[in-house]
Amino acid sequence: MAFSELIKKKEKGLTMSPTGDILSLINDNKAIIMTFSPLENKTVRTTKTRDREATRSRLIQAVGTLLAREGFRALGVNAVAREAGVDKVLIYRYFGGLTELISAFGREGNFWPSIEELAGGNIETFVHLPFNEKLSQLGKNFMNAIRKRPLTQEIMAWEMVERNELTVELETIRENSIMRFYEMFFSKPEDGPDIEAITAIVGAGISYLVARSRKIQWYNGIDLQSEAGWQRLENAIDMIVNGIVDKKV
Repeated sequence: MAFSELIKKKEKGLTMSPTGDILSLINDNKAIIMTFSPLENKTVRTTKTRDREATRSRLIQAVGTLLAREGFRALGVNAVAREAGVDKVLIYRYFGGLTELISAFGREGNFWPSIEELAGGNIETFVHLPFNEKLSQLGKNFMNAIRKRPLTQEIMAWEMVERNELTVELETIRENSIMRFYEMFFSKPEDGPDIEAITAIVGAGISYLVARSRKIQWYNGIDLQSEAGWQRLENAIDMIVNGIVDKKV
């Protein structure tokens, strides 16, 4: 029904909403709604933005689900789209391709602990800690962060048996993150300890033990499925760092 006809039939029950953007005609127990909102286009744009963000999130989540369940070999455009329940063309539209989607998963999917998390949640406090304490805290914070990420544990386990451009993409994200952490918090003196080598050994040990704890309880007398066991490992990190690093550094 045309707007002019609605105006002519005002006596039959035409009403206008308080916002002035909706006219309704009630006639013979039937309701007709017409909208004229100047905000309509803005609403459509907002809805499209929300839909885009929701779809991006579903695709990123689908990557993690597939990696944990089936490993990198199962990861492809069709498989990810099917897992997310969307058309595969959206992967190219929103990300550019599968490699870029993997990169987005590494950055946005809570795959790896952030710099703030590795610093214990307070960067300002962390930066003023003594050198050896910063190093110990880094090791312990990393251990606790990985333990809270079962999906990351599964992916790390798959990475030990598979390697391709997708595993390299996640590896690059991790390496860039930790190198940035070193640059922010550790100024290495010429005759000082080799921070990268120390943390490589400690970090590798942590990664292995966390991955092993998924299926196996005991390692070298340490109960990997109890908090008491992990507390022993935290204490060991302190002893290793304090035994290697001069507190005056």
